[in-house]
This record gives sequence, structure tokens and C-alpha cells, in this order.
Amino acid sequence: MELAVRSVAEAARRVRENVGRVIVGKEETVDLLLVALMCEGHVLLEDVPGLGKTTLAKAMARSLGLTFQRIQFTPDLLPSDVTGISYFNQQTQQFQFRPGPVFANILLADEINRATPRTQSALLEAMEERQVTVDGETYRLPQPFFVLATENPVELEGTFPLPEAQLDRFLMRLGLGYPSKEEEKGIARRFQGSNPLEELEPVISAAELPGLSIACRQVYVSEAVEDYLVELVRASRGLPDVRLGASPRATIALLKASRALAALEGRDYVLPDDVKKLAVPILSHRLILTSEGYLHGRGGVQVVADLLQRVPVPVEDEGTGG
Repeated sequence: MELAVRSVAEAARRVRENVGRVIVGKEETVDLLLVALMCEGHVLLEDVPGLGKTTLAKAMARSLGLTFQRIQFTPDLLPSDVTGISYFNQQTQQFQFRPGPVFANILLADEINRATPRTQSALLEAMEERQVTVDGETYRLPQPFFVLATENPVELEGTFPLPEAQLDRFLMRLGLGYPSKEEEKGIARRFQGSNPLEELEPVISAAELPGLSIACRQVYVSEAVEDYLVELVRASRGLPDVRLGASPRATIALLKASRALAALEGRDYVLPDDVKKLAVPILSHRLILTSEGYLHGRGGVQVVADLLQRVPVPVEDEGTGG
């Protein structure tokens, strides 16, 4: 077990360093993306344009030896533009399926909230079932399948907010944020010559990923840490500013991600700190606030941050299983 966890930590180190040749800073974001990949989850990146979201997705795909596709979501995008179409081949006199860009290991759904709800829902089956259905035929997607969707939280004109059902399909919601002064200087220097993304080579193979995911699922969680995690999710329900708290699906997501984060850090047991690091990106987008909560200027991030202060944390020796 310890050897398997060490292999996860070593793979994460190689990916982190390789992506770092292109992306300056953001090691924590890279780790969280790896956590999502190990959990077979998807990530929603909510941030303004120009912060390197596309570059980050491409760097991850190249580092892992995975196929990559990008879809620019627009109001006129059709579901078939995502999933693919069946067309009549004049030469064979038969209908054939032409796969859409969703048939990739890593799919960048750029500005997903600009597409109509009908097109957004075309991605729903792919994200949940790892398959698409076209004209009554079901086609399996390549494994692994990882959706990295982006949306601009500032520009709202002409957008279609993601419904709660689709938001809940994302394991995490993250923001890159602006770089520091030193990081921005590093970015300017790094891209003044050739594009470092073009020289990036895989550091682990796609065939290694299933074994790494299995190792993550075997990480030990003590009863004390499990109780803390469950209590944190349950505490989100029934708050004055929250109309709908996190569901049991959020509990499962937080548990799986905590195991993966522990493995990435080379541990075969989960600490309360793992749960705390992941609580905001996993829970905040799953909460539906009341109108009074919005009027008070509160959001999901603030609600979860308050919960982390209120819910008692188990002592460390109970969480380590030692």
C-alpha cells in the first residue's frame, strides 16, 4: 500500500514539474486538477480571460500523454457539434457515425455558459455516464475522460447560467486568479522566445492512470476524519442563508478527493487538513443560497469558509490512524 501511494506522489511530482515548465506558479491548482483526474471527476474553472486556462489544460494533456480537444461554446452551437453526427455515406450506402470533439481524454469546454441549455445538456450524459447517444446508438468515450469547463464570472450578457444539476456534475470549481508580480515577470520572460508548450513531452503514460486511481481509493480514512467530513457537509443544510445544502453526492466527492490528495502528498491516510483544503472547491458551487443570503453579499465560498470555522476538527492522532 505504501509503495502504491509513493508511486502516486512520484507521478504527481513529475507532472507538477513538467507543467511548471509552461505555467508559472499555480502548483496548487495543478494538484487539484490531478486530484480530479484521479477521482474521475470534472472541473469548472471560473475566471476572467487571459489567465492561461487553455494553456494549463493543454500542458496537463501533454504531460499525461492524453488526447486533447477544445470546444468554443457559443449560442449557436448545436448538441451535434459536441457529440458528433450520423451521416449517410454515399460510397458504402450506409449511415456512419462521425465522432465530435467530446471523444477525447481531456475536453476543454471554453465559456460553457455561452451555449444554450440544450447544448449544455448534451455534455451532461458524457460527464456522468462516459458515453453519448446519437440516433439511438450509444458510443463509449475514451478513458480517462476529463472535462475542464471555463466560464467568465464578470461578463454575463448573452450567457445561460449552468443549472444546479449540471453544476453538481463538476467535482470542483476553481479560479486561477491573477499572478503575483514575480510570477508575471516569469511569464513574460518564458514566452518571449519559443512557446514552451510545443516542447512538452509526456512524463507518465495514460496506461499508468488506472493503477494510480486504484491506489488513491485504498487510502485509509479514520472514523474520526470520516465523521468530521460528514458533519461538515451536513452542517451546510438548514443554514439561514442556504436554501439547498450540499447533497450526499458532495459527501462522496469530498471523501474520494481527500483520499487522492493524501496520496498525492505521499500519505496512505487522510488528515483533517486534506478535507479542509478541498471543502471550498468541492462544496461551494453545490450550495443554493436564499435571496436574503445574496442580498447580504454572501456566496457559497463564504458559507463554506464559515463552516470550516464552526465545525470542530478531530485531533491529529485520531485522523492518522496512528
